[in-house]
Amino acid sequence: MSHMLTKPTWIQKLLCAAAVCACVKSYAAEVTYPARNVTIVVPFAAGGSADILTRGISRGLADMWGRNVLIENRPGAASMIGAEYVANAEPDGYRLLHATSSYPGAVATRVRLPFDPATAFVPVALIARAPFVLAVHPSVPARSVKEFIVLAKQRSFTYSSSGAGGSNHFATELLARMTGIKMVHIPYKGIAPAVVGLISGEVDAVLASSPGVMAQVKAGRARAIAVSSAEPTPLIPGLPSIAQSGVPGFTYENWWGLFAPARSPDAVVVTLNAAVNKVLMGSEMKQLLGREGAAAAPMSVAQLADFLPKQIASFRKMAAAAGMKPE
Repeated sequence: MSHMLTKPTWIQKLLCAAAVCACVKSYAAEVTYPARNVTIVVPFAAGGSADILTRGISRGLADMWGRNVLIENRPGAASMIGAEYVANAEPDGYRLLHATSSYPGAVATRVRLPFDPATAFVPVALIARAPFVLAVHPSVPARSVKEFIVLAKQRSFTYSSSGAGGSNHFATELLARMTGIKMVHIPYKGIAPAVVGLISGEVDAVLASSPGVMAQVKAGRARAIAVSSAEPTPLIPGLPSIAQSGVPGFTYENWWGLFAPARSPDAVVVTLNAAVNKVLMGSEMKQLLGREGAAAAPMSVAQLADFLPKQIASFRKMAAAAGMKPE
């Protein structure tokens, strides 16, 4: 029995050429990245927790690569303005998004977005995790969670957040639902202005990430009452948890991470992941995280593969439980 060999068609030749080009492109990206400056987009105002941690990461990467790592603040819509900007960027690893747990929260409270929130990005690295801190203006006489709840039921408290649908908006609404209190929500464009709203007396309380609020607590311009972790944490010594202070079952954690546009080369993502994890293990970043009450959370690319879809699904469940309808 003979076997006839046929000449490849022009379509087969084109597909073969495309596959070769893809391999060459991926190899070139692995060998040369970064060949120019990298920009990290922070979708919040300067001075907040995401901004503080991004500056620490950018310094470490710049020192490692000998390239500038620029920071671009694009606040608004609970991080969605900056997220859309990066989602539409060239998927080459030179424009990254610093997302936080506000991202899945904002997604869960919006009916429509101009991009698919679950597939628009590929996770690059998880930077840190930290509990929220429940803090009040010094004029609020509450010094414990129980006192705070009693006062909140007697008067109409206001609270600030980094934006409607943001993670601390979620966390505060969850706390209100679990305790039966009602508070007026005042959204800001990031946690930094939200904390300014607290210390200026524009609002009574905030449930904010520790890097965003603890400096004001230490300066006496705000009073910390409790943390949102299930148990007291050595990251913020001396504070009880909300759960053990009269709200059993309440727990909430904030996270910070870097993401790249979907279809970014695998080699670039792996290079970035290794570089960020190395910076996290450095003494300068460890000191920064320690001062800010956060813990490094290095993870591999494989460990992060389904991180964002799971977060979005979890926040949608919490939104439904808290009666927060998508708008």
